[in-house]
Amino acid sequence: MVSEIKRVLAVGSHPDDVEIMCSGTLFALHQLGHEVHVASLTLGDCGSVKLSAEEIRRIRHHEAMKASEVLDATYHHAGFDDLCIFNDDNSNRRVTSLLREVDPWMVITHSPNDYMSDHEMTSILVRNACFYASIPNYETKAGVAGCTLNIPYLYYAQPMEGIDIFGKKVTPQFYVDISGLMQQKLEMLACHESQRNWLRAHHGMDEYIDSMRRFNTSLGQRASELSGRLITYAEAFRQHRGHAYPDDNVITTFLRESVTAEPAYLIADTNHKEKGLEPIVATKNSI
Repeated sequence: MVSEIKRVLAVGSHPDDVEIMCSGTLFALHQLGHEVHVASLTLGDCGSVKLSAEEIRRIRHHEAMKASEVLDATYHHAGFDDLCIFNDDNSNRRVTSLLREVDPWMVITHSPNDYMSDHEMTSILVRNACFYASIPNYETKAGVAGCTLNIPYLYYAQPMEGIDIFGKKVTPQFYVDISGLMQQKLEMLACHESQRNWLRAHHGMDEYIDSMRRFNTSLGQRASELSGRLITYAEAFRQHRGHAYPDDNVITTFLRESVTAEPAYLIADTNHKEKGLEPIVATKNSI
């Protein structure tokens, strides 16, 4: 157990996104005593070819709540609709309101480059909210918590299939061994029965579960090659380390025995610094 309980927030565009991209790591952090919150910007209202938007919203909200219970996490819905997530003023204030409500120490969200706009816009909005939430004069809706004291640690999960929109591989910074937590991850994802049923009918197999297992297996194979030990399943991340954001890797600090660094990412980072592009270290939040 950790000496001080920290609050972790994972934000996805839709119900089940968090389960797919980082729930194994969330289970590991929760086992250490950290408080976990899961949020989706939408309720997946476009996630059915048979049910109305209102019907599927109700079903998927119930499924998201059930999945969060598996993790012993608090679930939040940010009030957006599918395919209607945009980087505009109202959206930034709504997501900043969520950050202020939860006041997390660490945030995990989508990769900035992913296969669909909802994921990419969520990544931008969450990144912005991490910065905006601590600015007192940035107003959000009435009745919510005041500004946060610090910018939280921010991590991006791997995009779907580990590639960007051009099909180019996205190299992660590090891998987290979730082999011992894969069953819990599968249980959490299986709570989203409406999506699982639709994909089973559409693909003729349990593609929903199998595709996640295959992706985590591929990440585990790479982590095994690097670490020299068997890692059956893994998740992978990159840390936002831009100006004013904390840049020490706290996931590595807390999950040290489960973390494997990706040399290809570290080489690129070293080359960046050798070219004289090392960022100025911020001593306080500034704009």
